[in-house]
Order: sequence, then C-alpha cells, then structure tokens
Amino acid sequence: MIREEKIEELAKLHGTPLYIFDKEELCKRIGDIQKILGEDITLCYAMKANPFLVDALKSLVSKFEVCSPGEFAICRRENVDMSSIVLSGVYKKQSDMEYVMDECGGVGVYTIESMEQWNMLCSCVQIRNIKISVLLRLTSKNQFGLDSVEIEKIIENRADYPYIDIIGIQYYSGTQKKKAEINIKELQELEAFCEQLKSMYDFTVKELEYGPGFMVSYFGEDAYNNNYERLQEFLTELEKVKKNYHITLEMGRYLVATCGIYVSKVVDIKVHSEQQYCIIDGGINHINYYGQTMAMKIPAYAYLKKDGTIVKAYGLLEKLRDNTKKLNRNDNKSSADIEKVNTDDRNSSIDNEKSKWTICGSLCTVADVLVKNLPIGQPNKGDMLIFYNIGAYSVTEGIYLFLSRTLPKIITYDTNGVVEVVRDFYDSDIINSRNFVLNK
Repeated sequence: MIREEKIEELAKLHGTPLYIFDKEELCKRIGDIQKILGEDITLCYAMKANPFLVDALKSLVSKFEVCSPGEFAICRRENVDMSSIVLSGVYKKQSDMEYVMDECGGVGVYTIESMEQWNMLCSCVQIRNIKISVLLRLTSKNQFGLDSVEIEKIIENRADYPYIDIIGIQYYSGTQKKKAEINIKELQELEAFCEQLKSMYDFTVKELEYGPGFMVSYFGEDAYNNNYERLQEFLTELEKVKKNYHITLEMGRYLVATCGIYVSKVVDIKVHSEQQYCIIDGGINHINYYGQTMAMKIPAYAYLKKDGTIVKAYGLLEKLRDNTKKLNRNDNKSSADIEKVNTDDRNSSIDNEKSKWTICGSLCTVADVLVKNLPIGQPNKGDMLIFYNIGAYSVTEGIYLFLSRTLPKIITYDTNGVVEVVRDFYDSDIINSRNFVLNK
C-alpha cells in the first residue's frame, strides 16, 4: 500500500479530488488469490467494478465479464483479447450482438439470461453459419437468468441447435456474503443441478462460472485487514468440485477494492450549534461504500495535516509513524517524553468530543455527508483526508453529474513509482448542457 507521505505528494502534484489506483497492491492481491486457488481455477474480472483497471488486469486475470455495449467498447480500446470476454448482461440488443459477431469476430463466451436471448442468438449464428460457446445463467430467484425448467428445456432440445455449444452454467446470487457457508451451499446445489442434467439428459457440464460475492470489509478495524479468510474456508469445497468441472470464479469488488485510494482536501470549517463540520472539495458523488448508512460508519481513512503531521494513519503502523513525526519536531526530548506527548496529544485531540468532525462534501444537498463524528483533532483548511478501499464501484457509482461539478482526476501508481494519468479533471457541465447535444 502506498504510504501516506507519497499520497500527499501525489495529491499536491495532481490536485484534488483525486483517485489513485495502486497497481502494486492490485497485482499482489490477485497474485495472492490465484496462489490460494491454484492455477487450475480461472479468474474472471467483472469489469463493472472498475473499468479503469482493465488494461492493468490483462496480464493478471484470464477473463473479463462484459455487461454492456459501453463495457465492450472499453475492452476494444484497451485491446483486450476477444477470446477472453464473457459477454453477459440481462439485456442484449440484437444489433449489438450482430456488431460483435460481424465486426469483432465474436467473443469467447456468450451468456444466456432468457429464452428471448436464446432465440435471438440462435437466429444470429444460424444466419452467419458460425458456432458460438454459451453459458446458461441459472437464476438465483431474481430478474437475472433462466429458471431450472427453461435450462432443462434448452438442454433437452440442444441437438436442434448445432450452431451453439453449451459449455456450462453461470451463477451469481449477490455480493458481500459474510459467511463461507453460503458459498459452500450454493456450490453444492449447483453441482447437484449439473448431476441432474447429466442423469436426465446425458448432458455434461464442462464449465461452472460462479460469482462468490465474497465480502470486502469497509468499516471499523476490519477495513484495515481485508484478508482471504472466507476464500480459504471456501477452498475445501472448491477442491471437491473442480475434479468434475472447470471452475471460473467471477469477481469484481473482491479483486480490486483494496487498490483504490481517494484524496480530498478540507476547504472550509464551521461550527453550528456545537456540531463541527469540515467541508471537503469532494463528496458523496465520488465515494460509495457498500453498506454505508447515514454516514454513521467509519471507513478506513487517514488524515494528513497541512504541516505534514499524520493524525490518523493506515493500519497498524499508525502509532509508530505518529511517534516518528513527533520525533522530527522534538529533537531535544527523550523517547519516553515523546511517547508521553504522543499519548497525551492523542487523548486530548483525538478521543474527546471536540476532536470529532462531520465530513461533508461540496454538493448543495443535506445528504452530502461522508462520515459523522470523525476523530481528526483540530482541522485546518488545506488538510487532506484519505479514504481507502475505493478500488471498486466508487469511481463509477457516485452521482457524478449532480450539480455539474468537475469529475475527479484519476491516476495509477506502480511499484517503480510510475504515475499514469488515466483521466484528467473533466467538466461535467459539458454533458449536462443542451449545447452538448446540439453540437454533436
């Protein structure tokens, strides 16, 4: 993880609000996950989690789940191998499928989410006299996928469709699962369904693409330690199932959340009826933590004073780094004195009510509250607030166009210190104005 001092340097150089995607952290996390799983289990990246990381992930994952024409266009611009694309999505427009087949030579796998999609793809490939591979998505009892009866009907009549190779089943039931027992039960049920298809229709499922939806911790102390405990608990069941099927795990949040950092600057300070407010140059239009309720939960963060003092640092090195900062400013004091000063300061400036500030963004809505009662001591204009675990969804799920504010800058940073600007500040008033449409 990039140290706070480097984050501060990058923010001063590039400006705020700023997203930083740490490619070293990204590479390490995916490497750790693949090592746990073994090389015979394939990783598929659900690119909706963060489309800005597609290029960085080309060498780290085997497949990309693409759920819209826009996501497909991004993959084309990033020169993603078409054979690695799983073309998914609850709505597939026929003209888009025809474009993929005619202009791009097709993709690796198409998913089927309805009988309408099945019939449409059957027609497209028959006219073109080409063969495609498909996964049949089994519904988890929501609007996505086919029910088991529809899948059985397709399997039973598969000989009537020589242009389509049904390679397996896709299944995803949701995100942020807290217990591995849920995943184990789902996989067991999937295997039972596959065995049923074999016994009833002599159909062998070759591929199981499963979205486990593993939880990423965003709040409290757990947010500083997103380990692989649930994955390792799930591994025992995976080891059993992979003997009979090729397993692909489709994940987004779990792969990329920890590589993202968001930096915003304090631009105003005010106190109303004993409630203390910090206004920052970002806001809820840039940050979206899954499970955040009324800004009551505190995510992983760091607070950097304008003078370089780190009031709050990331993880277990917090105390050491704070002491080092004190040492730099107290050369004539003993280590014992420094520790006492550090402890006294922390008790007086962090733990009492006057140290707690409500962090609000720059949108003109009372809803623009990021965190309530954040313990940061006495803030000043120009201080920086760093939010961690921003690698998934925040960069696209924020209400970007509200109030026509400028979109944040986005950079990547790697282990060699190489910085790449992947998107500069962008004025959203261009999108939100009538002239944008008229001038196209």
